[in-house]
Amino acid sequence: MTALSADEQAELDRRFMAAALALGRRNAGHTWPNPAVGTVIVRYDGRTPIVVARGWTAEGGRPHAEVRALAQAGQAARGATCYVSLEPCAHFGRTGPCSNALINAGVGRVVSAFDDPNPLVFGRGLARLEAAGIQVTSGVLTERARRDHAGHVRRMVDGRPHVRLKLAISADGAIGREGTGNLPISGPMAKARTYVLRTETDAVLIGVGTALADDPLLTCRIPGLEGRSPVRVVLDPTARLPLDSRLVRTAYEAPLWVVVGPDAPRERVNALAEAGATIVSRLIRPSGYLDLHDVLRGLADRGLTTVLVEGGARVARSFVEADLVDEAIVYRSKTVVGPGAVPALDGIDPETVFGQPAFAILDETLAGEDRVTHLWRAD
Repeated sequence: MTALSADEQAELDRRFMAAALALGRRNAGHTWPNPAVGTVIVRYDGRTPIVVARGWTAEGGRPHAEVRALAQAGQAARGATCYVSLEPCAHFGRTGPCSNALINAGVGRVVSAFDDPNPLVFGRGLARLEAAGIQVTSGVLTERARRDHAGHVRRMVDGRPHVRLKLAISADGAIGREGTGNLPISGPMAKARTYVLRTETDAVLIGVGTALADDPLLTCRIPGLEGRSPVRVVLDPTARLPLDSRLVRTAYEAPLWVVVGPDAPRERVNALAEAGATIVSRLIRPSGYLDLHDVLRGLADRGLTTVLVEGGARVARSFVEADLVDEAIVYRSKTVVGPGAVPALDGIDPETVFGQPAFAILDETLAGEDRVTHLWRAD
């Protein structure tokens, strides 16, 4: 049989890595503190490759993608090529290293998107495979993979979660109207996309002002996806969140974390905890607001890798001013709010914040009548 040329093999490597990345995204937002990895195992017994197994990290982070795929492949893994969206782990945690599992299964080649920045792994997984005589290729679709694993990378490198900021902006630059509570800005298709975005993120975050004004649920309400709601985080320095709010009343249905200051009234903190909320105590700045850098470190320490900031205007502005926004999803609506409009970023022009070169536009699409711009931090 005629062997594949180098260019043909490289193209197949890219295609199967794209498939591995797509598999990993299936449980994005539900594997923390572990990354959501995807794996495809392929046999090259001739010029036509045959997929013999697929795997992705299970909810809760275990089993890992490689282990699930190897179990599905069985003996077909021997001599096969394993495509994995992140370097296989090399350390002992609750289970053994995936690199050892690949060696024991007798795979012939491993293709990885990029090296795991976890200091317990970084390069060791691939080195172990090579030492066992397995052919290793790394750096396939690296940029795309680093975006998919941005939360894991950010947590390992900077000790905080990857921050997504979602904004729905009216035609006159507002996110709401003073004194009216939850005012719809974008249409139903945009709202549905937000629900999906929540399912793909570890946590959704708002300030207590938004919680008091809107009494939101912050869950995913698409039929069939209700059980994939994220952790709900409320920045509440003095523990003002009412016990009869919808967030607190559903604390046993979807996790609720309330971030308070060290001097928050003890009786209020205890009452929230007794109602089912997880209390996270963090530092307060001289201004009286929570220190966002410290808040994010606290969330990362508890395992969160991605956080979706949904509001309100002051919280959004605070994340922008603290230079903590890594990704932005901006919905621009034809709705006009008019008198009493609340500026989208509490007075900062979004165009100056998200303009190049600070942010790169990944794509622009339509959700009904709303224009959606997906931006990514340029650095």
